[in-house]
Amino acid sequence: MEISSNLTLELLDQPFLLEKRIELLFAIQKCGSISKAAKEVPMSYKKAWEAVDAMNNLSSQAVVLTEKGGKGGGGTSLTSYGENLLKTYLFLKEEQKSFLNRLKEATDIDTGTLKTIGRLAMQISARNQIVGRVDKIVSNDVSANVVIVPKSGHELFANISNDAMQSLDIKKDSEVIAIFKSINVLLSTSGDIAISARNKIEGTISSIIKDKTNSEVIINIGEGQSISSIVTTGAVKQLGLEEDKKVYAYIKANDIMIGK
Repeated sequence: MEISSNLTLELLDQPFLLEKRIELLFAIQKCGSISKAAKEVPMSYKKAWEAVDAMNNLSSQAVVLTEKGGKGGGGTSLTSYGENLLKTYLFLKEEQKSFLNRLKEATDIDTGTLKTIGRLAMQISARNQIVGRVDKIVSNDVSANVVIVPKSGHELFANISNDAMQSLDIKKDSEVIAIFKSINVLLSTSGDIAISARNKIEGTISSIIKDKTNSEVIINIGEGQSISSIVTTGAVKQLGLEEDKKVYAYIKANDIMIGK
């Protein structure tokens, strides 16, 4: 009988380092290119970018650094923090292997002495998950306005119920995750428009993935964090959106959920 288990590291109850992401990081370290790394893993170019964005957004420091153009021709590399994560992961993997071997020796599958140990990590459909610190809470009888400041420095305003705030034990300086869907991120090339959305985040477009109907626009908001917006491909053309262009992302406070 064999006992096996994948090794997954979590941050704030969210999957952070999964084995597939580790393979991608090693491939980026080897190839110096996310497109080449994606082919080597293999995974789609889009999935590779989503994995990089997720890791950078959840970690306290950037894991992967991307440079475009210039004399060196640009490329993708791991930060020193990312390099250390790989070393730590390999150490943990060896410890896990030793632990599973000890479990194997102590387990009799026929008598059911030890049942299967597993872990199911819940994944949510919301593309954007930004780690930040609670800077301010203004509450009334029903709801609370929570101001979250991620490492990029942008303020995020979330409107949640008082019951949710109490059940999550959200307080000033709590570390939380701001969660919102890509379809709820509106884009504009102007930072001076009349709109009801409370959140306005300035950033630079790092990539655009298009199909005939819709496009996913990835916006770099600084300090290794990014957000995703799904807009129509027609809107991309109408707004003249392209890589390295400055844009403003607008999100309603009611569209931002908080996880902890």
